[in-house]
Amino acid sequence: LLVVPDDTRTLPMPILFDSLVRSIAPRAGSLAALIALGTHHPMDRSALERHLGAPLDGNGRCAGVRIAQHRWNDPTALARVGTIGRDEVRALSGGMLQEEIPVEVNREVLAADFVLLVGPVFPHELIGFSGGHKYLFPGVSGPAMIHQSHWLGVLITNLKVNGYRDTPPRALIEAAARLVPVERAGLCLGMQGGETHGVFLGPVREAWEAAVDLSSRLNIVWTPRAYRTVVACVPPRYDDLWTGSKCMTSLEAVVEDGGTLVLLAPHITDPAAAHGGWHERIGYHVRDWLLANLDRFDDVPRVVLGDLTLLAGIGTFHDGIEHRRIHVKIASGICEQRCRRMSLEWADPAAYPLGVLEGREAEGILVVRDAGEKLYRLADGSVPGVS
Repeated sequence: LLVVPDDTRTLPMPILFDSLVRSIAPRAGSLAALIALGTHHPMDRSALERHLGAPLDGNGRCAGVRIAQHRWNDPTALARVGTIGRDEVRALSGGMLQEEIPVEVNREVLAADFVLLVGPVFPHELIGFSGGHKYLFPGVSGPAMIHQSHWLGVLITNLKVNGYRDTPPRALIEAAARLVPVERAGLCLGMQGGETHGVFLGPVREAWEAAVDLSSRLNIVWTPRAYRTVVACVPPRYDDLWTGSKCMTSLEAVVEDGGTLVLLAPHITDPAAAHGGWHERIGYHVRDWLLANLDRFDDVPRVVLGDLTLLAGIGTFHDGIEHRRIHVKIASGICEQRCRRMSLEWADPAAYPLGVLEGREAEGILVVRDAGEKLYRLADGSVPGVS
């Protein structure tokens, strides 16, 4: 079984898929591929064909390989492999989580004799770095691990997780992976933009660590200063705010206190295509606002609540007043009225002509094209924070 990412990740998937099929199919009794969607919405036929680089036949096979897509909220697609006990959860999370976590994984994984986890490794806002066993949890896991691993990252905050290898959310993922009784390996890529700089094949943790080492050199940009205005150009691979928030989290650290980060995304017209109306019901808020109001949202998945903090960034909530460290303006295809309903600041995309704004770093303006996969940090090592 090949477990591969969806099209929100940059990698040469058509070449990889073709090479793997040519190499493995003649020697395997059967070969299938599972798209590790996590909580992303499913890919349609044309998107799958573009992603894999070959047409699907009438039976949904691509180059003779059966293709499945993960369904995180479909109990029939999942099987339980064990539980991370309360004491272990408390220890791994530094006391931030208290309850045991049932661990479920897509049945396709357990039906395979061997699993190859394929994908790039980039800085990640809630885990530290993507890739490796993250393609199992949350890539093809059940809701409990998705909710808890994401919520733990939210509690620690993006600025204290993103770009760090060994984090409590990663420790939780590795603990869950140890419960999966299937032989596996990792094929981890070090990417910079569309260029492949390294491919690491071997035991999952070893291959992932090698890719993290390379990715940290390729995909962390150290800036000499913070900026008053940062314009993040959201690429087409992010087709809603759920995925496009990576362009915020990757740049949050280099926006000065009280400054503005603009998400320039005229192609985005929806906050979260796969998650109904939660975003408009609750709105985007800082972590502490959500913690103070948590009992109002018992029916809302933690993964959704966590997402609602990412575009707000860090901030405080005292005496009923929410304060955000920076302004985040949404210059998208989402109208002003809808943005306001979601507690977001709206902006007109036409107000940010890149040709006029680029090259003005000395004035405190930074423009980042193809944002989301490179993490920006301050060269002096400081990280903005709140108590």
